[in-house]
Amino acid sequence: MSDQSRRPRKPGKPYRRPQKDPVRILAFEALRAVDERDAYANLVLPPLLRKARESGDFDGRDAALATELVYGTLRRQGTYDAVIAACVDRPLREVDPPVLDVLSLGAHQLLGTRIPTHAAVSASVELARVVLGDGRAKFVNAVLRKVAQHDLDAWTEKVAPPYDDDPEDHLAVVHSHPRWVVSALWDSLGGGRAGIEDLLEADNERPEVTLVARPGRATVDELLREEAAVPGRWSPYAVRLTEGGEPGAVDAVREGRAGVQDEGSQLVALALANAPLDGPDERWLDGCAGPGGKAALLAALAAERGAVLLASEKQPHRAGLVAKALAGNPGPYQVIAADGTRPPWRPGSFDRVLMDVPCTGLGALRRRPEARWRRRPEDLEGFAPLQRGLLRTALESVRVGGVVGYATCSPHLAETRAVVADVLKQHPEAELIDARPLLPGVPALGDGPDVQLWPHLHGTDAMYLAILRRTG
Repeated sequence: MSDQSRRPRKPGKPYRRPQKDPVRILAFEALRAVDERDAYANLVLPPLLRKARESGDFDGRDAALATELVYGTLRRQGTYDAVIAACVDRPLREVDPPVLDVLSLGAHQLLGTRIPTHAAVSASVELARVVLGDGRAKFVNAVLRKVAQHDLDAWTEKVAPPYDDDPEDHLAVVHSHPRWVVSALWDSLGGGRAGIEDLLEADNERPEVTLVARPGRATVDELLREEAAVPGRWSPYAVRLTEGGEPGAVDAVREGRAGVQDEGSQLVALALANAPLDGPDERWLDGCAGPGGKAALLAALAAERGAVLLASEKQPHRAGLVAKALAGNPGPYQVIAADGTRPPWRPGSFDRVLMDVPCTGLGALRRRPEARWRRRPEDLEGFAPLQRGLLRTALESVRVGGVVGYATCSPHLAETRAVVADVLKQHPEAELIDARPLLPGVPALGDGPDVQLWPHLHGTDAMYLAILRRTG
């Protein structure tokens, strides 16, 4: 309790104990973990929800509301910051982070949900009393009453610069993305205002849970028996849970026969597996295999053809996740912990190689909305040497006539086409082949030969894929 809350109460005004709201306290704890520990909400929230359910504090509706409060607040954080800044008498950097988290949760309830205004304000003030103390709760009350004076459209009109004056800054405020991210996405997407607005809005929508039926271990028909399950749009192994749900409650997922995997990731693995080869098709490599989703699908596809997958991951704990994902695969495979830039295997050892390289993750902002606020333009410089080094390793690891898939969950041109172009200059013995025919039925794949998937066009993460063949 703060010092302010210990001040003597006025005569005749009895003290009222703050009312604890388990849902909003849990949402606040999740936001604090994201802010203080640089944690990711998709890793922090599930154990908090599980603990709340086990304690008897939560039911399904409570869990859904807590999830919406956390993810909704993180997705619209930039917009809410601009609104809150217009309602306080000091720079936001001078507002204590825990206070700002309570204000942001309140702003989301007021501007981004159907919770009635009086309920949103009173619940936020009660949360402030519990976690901050009475003194700062009064500040929260005053600020949120100002926020409540307008709806979201009216606020964005007030706090965002006009589009004609500064298009990128306008879109950054309205759609809650850092300006540099707006600029980078626009460069990669091309086109006019409508396309970029559709993309930014898609980044702020809650993605469906997508499952993959691992060939030889589970079937799509089995997964379609789950509640609100429908076939995937593009992958023959995908099933979408249209009403969310708990994937861990699905028998096939719990048993490792199926997994949670975005359809874009499935398409990348399938494209590599289906790329035309000259010669044998016996040895496959996933050179950046953690945490194991693509490796599990590749291993199952390889087993159907009598091929063997080597899954390599630098971090030992992530290699353990890969081994868990591949456990029970119907065919032979191997998992090792190794640095892909200094591989232990001999050059030319493989027929197919996938390198899904570490990146900024700007293609998965729907799933990790907080990443947009953590990443900086200078992060690109840190990833660049590693991405180029891993692609070079891939080309050296594949035999003549074999194929390499270079993939990244970022549409930033510095992580996609620039990397491929630079490495091809150094490796004239390799050539790009058209990846588009390897994604049959998928529309809007551009001019090729590489492929960029988009949330607003394909309903997937913004995965990039280039397919290269070693020719000499």
